[in-house]
Formats: sequence, structure tokens, C-alpha cells
Amino acid sequence: MNNKAFLSMHAAIYGVFALALFFAPALMWPMYGVEVNDQYAYFLSQHNSIFLGGIAAISFLFREIEASELSQKLFLGLMVTNLLGLLITLYACFTGVFVGFGWSDPAFFALLSILSFVQYKKQVLK
Repeated sequence: MNNKAFLSMHAAIYGVFALALFFAPALMWPMYGVEVNDQYAYFLSQHNSIFLGGIAAISFLFREIEASELSQKLFLGLMVTNLLGLLITLYACFTGVFVGFGWSDPAFFALLSILSFVQYKKQVLK
């Protein structure tokens, strides 16, 4: 996959989740087994959207990047971000915080980690 396609896809995925967790946390979180039972939980979901939306914006704005040292660092940063997501969501699944659809999150982060690694390797080999 070329950089533009990967970063556009990455931006779209993160952007959709940012919007969903901002506008519909009471709908989204119960699918993962997490209860949104007060204004503070609702706000924390919206607060989380800052970072998801930021990653979406960075991915979108860099979608035209060519292979370079900068692109290597971008893809390495995205890979680290996705690996952290994988570890944290696996922890949530193994400790019982995430149930049901929650197991889709580690799969999602694992896939994005692998795709980020593939893009990173392409930058290094050019």
C-alpha cells in the first residue's frame, strides 16, 4: 500500500472513532462492556477523542509524504502508538474491563501495528 492510501485509511479509522466516542459514548462503550454511568465517564470519552482526532489529523495531513527520514519517524511513531493501543486494550480484555465487542480493539490495533510496520519498512528500504 502506498503512503497516501495507508495514511488516508489510518486517518479515516481514527477519525470515525474520535467522532463516535465524542458524540455517542453512551452508545459505543456498552458494546465493549464499559458502562457510561455519569457525566465524568461521558467527559472522559469525549476527552479521549482529542487524541484520536489528533492522530487522525496528523495522518491526514501527512498523507502526501514521500519516503524520507521524516516518513520513517512518522510511521515508527504510528507503529508505537498502535502497539500501545494493542497492549492497553489487551490488558482491558484480560482483566475483564472489555468484554464482548471489546476483543475487536486488540485485533484492530494489531492490524494497524502490522500495517504501520510494513509502511515503516518500505520507507527504510527506499
